[in-house]
Amino acid sequence: MVHRRPHPGRSRARWLGFSAAIAVFGASLTACVGVIGDADEDKTELESLVLAAPALPRLTAAQYRNTLVELFGASMPAAPLEDDTKPFLFYNIGASSTTLSEFGVQQYEESADAITRHAFADPARRAAFVGCEPAAPGDACVEGFLRRFGRRVFRRPLTDEEVSRWVSVSQTLADSSAWEGLRLAVSGLLQSPHFLYRVEVGVSDDAAPGRRKLTGYEMATRLSFLLWNQGPDDALLDAAEKGDLDKPAGIAAAAERLLDDPRARSAMQAFFRQYLDLGRLDGIQRDPAAYPYFTPTMTEAMRREVELLVEDVVFESRGDARSIFSTRKTFVNADLAALYGIEAPGATVDTFVPVELPADGPRAGILTLGAFLTMNAHETRTSPTARGKYVRERVFCLEVPAPPPGVDTTLDPPMGEPQTVREQMEAHRTNPACAACHTFMDPPGFLFEHFDSSGYYRTVFENNLPIDSSGDLDGKPLADARELATVLETEPRVGRCMVQQLYRHAQGRIETKGERLALEDLASRFAGASFDFRTLLIELVTHDAFRYIGEEESP
Repeated sequence: MVHRRPHPGRSRARWLGFSAAIAVFGASLTACVGVIGDADEDKTELESLVLAAPALPRLTAAQYRNTLVELFGASMPAAPLEDDTKPFLFYNIGASSTTLSEFGVQQYEESADAITRHAFADPARRAAFVGCEPAAPGDACVEGFLRRFGRRVFRRPLTDEEVSRWVSVSQTLADSSAWEGLRLAVSGLLQSPHFLYRVEVGVSDDAAPGRRKLTGYEMATRLSFLLWNQGPDDALLDAAEKGDLDKPAGIAAAAERLLDDPRARSAMQAFFRQYLDLGRLDGIQRDPAAYPYFTPTMTEAMRREVELLVEDVVFESRGDARSIFSTRKTFVNADLAALYGIEAPGATVDTFVPVELPADGPRAGILTLGAFLTMNAHETRTSPTARGKYVRERVFCLEVPAPPPGVDTTLDPPMGEPQTVREQMEAHRTNPACAACHTFMDPPGFLFEHFDSSGYYRTVFENNLPIDSSGDLDGKPLADARELATVLETEPRVGRCMVQQLYRHAQGRIETKGERLALEDLASRFAGASFDFRTLLIELVTHDAFRYIGEEESP
């Protein structure tokens, strides 16, 4: 075993910056959602919602890095961090429910040390960063900088006591160098729970018994991490200081500004990547002999295709967000055009062009595009179960339970005469332990059988057996995936599920029973806005369910 000798300054800054402060919040960091009661639909929105108690989510790796790039610039060194988890699809939920390991704390220390050494190593860079030249440890320059910088790091003004404490840290660790003391104080700020965790505990509100209203600074934090995936800028903190974020109108105005910034597009793309589970494309390979259209860069092209489609529907055209499941418009490069068998003038391996899929063709919406079809298939055969499960969970927000313990989920190799995947799966539907779930998942999954495990459209199986792509959706017979896309075009559950997924992402947790009324209300507003996703974002951030939290349970 290798033992590191800790750097004395780093160790003391780490203790001052993380360990002491974590003790203040230790009990709160694992707060649970609380007791939820039934909503009375006859009451007003403010009186009817029963909200979850506060949780203090840790910043995701992307939020941490995005925020530090904003504070220190893109040239800052990147250090490894503990991997994020994404239960229920979203990293924000993992950040609210997982515990930081001792090694994770060490990684934060090493990251803060590397970043501050970079920022303070060059005299010109540190002068531009700090904005003044300290004449002595803890002088007015140091104090003024810690107030300004601490506001951005903690996402609120530091109290006088906190300023005094961090000035004292810079003096204690100066070792005759005011710059080194300031560097170590900054390193400590970056390790503080006030930075690494989103502290949103609200204040009591006499107008809303049983819940707490988020302060302006807490709203600034919520808005920024949702719409930019990073901490708030000075303009948003100024709006909080002026009281603009205490009312829905001020919140809406701030949100509109954030949404006009390119960072909002990046943040919303991150949401859709998680919602659509595009991370599952990572590492997918296919045998080029069996799948000649599947090039080495195909999965990246498939991912980019979905991102461009989302960009067009959500931001450029601001059309019906549900249309991503039914539109005939998409964006392809040369490889995808070959896979789909369509003309795409101007497309190259690196250049994507917009195309309209043939009106009489088999494709419409992302469920007929390469990304969905490939990541929901096995390496050498299709998987109606995986494809149907995706439709149920991602498109309709329905829960599909895991297989019972001990149940064999593999398909037996066909014996005797060649069999289709449908025929092989009959065993699962006749097994009482499997029948209920497979009857729920497989019928919509069979609709995609014309598409092989690379997303290529075929008319017969490799063994020349005919393809039966018929299935159904909740008892409604459908002939194929194209008919499913037509159904999804106006299916109410698609919009409600999109609202539910966004709500989970924004809150960093699963909705509670008492919040169902909020989801229905938001879904109604979404429909009333012709399913414009930007309008949904504004409706969400100004809603009581986003502006308030429930009271924490007594121990």
